[in-house]
Amino acid sequence: MKTMVVGASKGLGRALIEGLGEAGDTLIGVSRQRPEGLVAQPGVQVQWIEADLAHPKAAAAHLQQALQGQALDTLIYNLGIWESQAFTAAYDFLADDEAQIEAIVSCNISAPLLLIKRLLPTLLQSPRPRIILTGSTSGLPQSGRPEVTFGASKFALRGIADALREGFRHQNLGVTCLNLGYLNTDDPLTTPRELAAQHGEGQLIPVHDVVQVVRMALSLSSASFVRELTLPALLDERF
Repeated sequence: MKTMVVGASKGLGRALIEGLGEAGDTLIGVSRQRPEGLVAQPGVQVQWIEADLAHPKAAAAHLQQALQGQALDTLIYNLGIWESQAFTAAYDFLADDEAQIEAIVSCNISAPLLLIKRLLPTLLQSPRPRIILTGSTSGLPQSGRPEVTFGASKFALRGIADALREGFRHQNLGVTCLNLGYLNTDDPLTTPRELAAQHGEGQLIPVHDVVQVVRMALSLSSASFVRELTLPALLDERF
C-alpha cells in the first residue's frame, strides 16, 4: 500500500510517518523540508516530496507532477493552522489579523480541495482508495470553542468529506474525517504511550492513540470504511 501524508514533518504528521505501514508498504511524506532522524516501521519505504501548501495551487501541481506514473492508495491531509491567539484567553476575533484569516482559509480549505482534485484520478485507480482528513472537535456543532476562522475551516473539512463521499461512492472511495481534540504533540512515538498519556493531566491525547485509530481505519476491508470519528481527551468537559 502506498500512502501520502501531507504535513508530515513534525507532531502528528511525523508520528503517522513513523507509525503507519507494514513491510513492503511505501509512505510519502510532504512538508516544506524533510525532517531529520525519521525512523519508519521495519520494511516500510519512506519517500519525501518538499512542497509548501501555503501556496496551494503551485503545491498541488507539484505533487501531481511528482506522483506522475506512480500509484497511490491513501491520502492523509494532516496540515492545518490556526489563529495566533487561538486556544488562549487572549483570543479575540475582532483583533484577528486579516492576512492571517486568509492564510488559514487557504491552508485549511483551499489546499485540501486543490490537492484532492489533482490527486483523485490517481487515487481512484487503487482497488481501495481512501482519504483521511484531520479535522478537529472545533468543527463539531456546539464545540464550545470561539475561534471563528479555525472553527469554520474545520466545519468546511467535514463538508468536503461529505461531498466527496457522495460524488465518488460508486468508485469505492472511502473518506474519513477525524475530529481530534487537544493533542500531546511534544511526546513522539518513542515516548512510552503510558507516559505520554500522563502529560496534560487527562486533557491531551497522545499521538500514539491517533496513529492507532488511523491504522485501524486503514486495516478495514474494501466493504467498509470509517465515516467520521471523534476522539476527545477523556477529561475534556466539552464532551
